[in-house]
Amino acid sequence: MPIILVLAALLLTNTVQAAPSAPADDMDHFLADRGLLARIGDVSEKVEAKASELVINAMAFLGVPYLRGGSSSESGFDCSGFVRAIFQQTAGLVLPRSADQQAAASQHIDRADLQPGDLVFFNTMRRAFSHVGIYVGEGKFIHSPKPGSEVRLESMSLNYWARRFDGARRVPVEGRTAAGNP
Repeated sequence: MPIILVLAALLLTNTVQAAPSAPADDMDHFLADRGLLARIGDVSEKVEAKASELVINAMAFLGVPYLRGGSSSESGFDCSGFVRAIFQQTAGLVLPRSADQQAAASQHIDRADLQPGDLVFFNTMRRAFSHVGIYVGEGKFIHSPKPGSEVRLESMSLNYWARRFDGARRVPVEGRTAAGNP
């Protein structure tokens, strides 16, 4: 994380002092000479790998039955128990137990900024943040929806979910910030 702060400061300094025609070239050379471009790429790859790992791990639980208050694949999951288990197993993060608490403990992001591994929230019980799932990409999310159902993948564009969408949140994982950048 300190590398990012140093780079930001250098970018601001370079922008103010450099001639308009050459700041990108000078900065690129500076970063390359010090091996910083490769390090930025490494951090970015690690963040993307962790998000992919979250989604892949979540997909392994497709078909596990819903159980109110459930938090394991053996007994079943409710929505927040599913999200909590995936983040704990994959990223070692212990999220709060309920969907509304998970929303409060994560960072708001715009729907347009959704990335795999982000949380999506819905108002399914006439109260904000009463349902949660994990965004997997391409407008789809994985979740444990309701009694008599199983962990499944669904489109957020289905009328039921589109009308109840309550917001997107991001849980910082290994340096990923609210904007998705390390």
